[in-house]
Amino acid sequence: MCIRDSFIDEVHMLDIECFTFLNRALESPLAPIVILATNRGFCKIRGTDMGAPHGIPLDLLDRLLIIRTTPYPLTEIVQILAIRAQTEGISLSEEALSTLASTGVKTSLRYVVQLLTPANIMAQTQGRKEITKDDIEEISRLFYDAKTSAKILQEQSDKYIS
Repeated sequence: MCIRDSFIDEVHMLDIECFTFLNRALESPLAPIVILATNRGFCKIRGTDMGAPHGIPLDLLDRLLIIRTTPYPLTEIVQILAIRAQTEGISLSEEALSTLASTGVKTSLRYVVQLLTPANIMAQTQGRKEITKDDIEEISRLFYDAKTSAKILQEQSDKYIS
């Protein structure tokens, strides 16, 4: 068995057989560096009826160094969005950048980065080269972040087929 260093995102989606393989790989003399990422708390280990922190079997969890992450502060979100916009050749006003960053603090960095493209298309459709605050507000009404979407679905669950 020879695997290189690996990054596994959404590790809670792995099943018990995958975790067995990882345990075996970590016991080998040339154990790889494996970085696991998840956003889950206590959940069921796939392929079993057992629950565990992060959906990871306890014998594997005992071998891990868990790094706590924190949300980005407003100033860093502004910097990241400015860099991303520049990289993609997108121009946005300071007011739009501020609105987008504030939204990112309340929702997620991923969500506001994803709003850049449709906001840019909206500005271009209206004959402008720069995204305005109004564009950001309009796009935010059209596209929901995951938490808002889940909340709406829960509030209106009686209107959906279950």
